[in-house]
Amino acid sequence: MPRHRLLTEFGIGTSLRRQDYTAAAEKALKDALWRNSINLAELFDFDRAAMIIDAEIGVQDPDSVDVDALARVFPYGQVQITVRKGGLDVPRPDGNPTVIANAAISVSFDMERT
Repeated sequence: MPRHRLLTEFGIGTSLRRQDYTAAAEKALKDALWRNSINLAELFDFDRAAMIIDAEIGVQDPDSVDVDALARVFPYGQVQITVRKGGLDVPRPDGNPTVIANAAISVSFDMERT
């Protein structure tokens, strides 16, 4: 079935003092989601559950990210989250670094109706 990507959006999130990679990643996802108001499902007369959502997260410590917590950010759709090394840890003289996470969200649909 032909899968077509229709939208890609980017976001950035931080954890200023707690070195919380999941919190920074969640903020990055919300930044990307709240940045647009495109109603793709309605535009193509699809159910929102048919949205195929691929989210990519970049942080310096990918293993410390709770992927299940990130999946709960999305109210609908078929969500796949990939976490890889990226983002940035900014050293702080008084302890834990400031964590910066990057997110890219792509929305696709199977454009062939059943």
